[in-house]
Amino acid sequence: MDWSAEAEKALKEVPFFVRPAVRKRIESMARDTGRTTIDVDFYAEAKAQFGSK
Repeated sequence: MDWSAEAEKALKEVPFFVRPAVRKRIESMARDTGRTTIDVDFYAEAKAQFGSK
C-alpha cells in the first residue's frame, strides 16, 4: 500500500507502540474501499472512524 508523504507524516504523530496497528487498520480500510494509495484526507477520515466504533 502506498502512502503519501503527508499521510506518513500524520501517522508519525501516533505513539510508536500503536503505530503498526493503526497503519494496518487504515490499510485494511483502504483496501475495503478499493484504494491503492493513502493520502492525508483518507487518513483523517479513517482515523475519525476509529472513535465512532
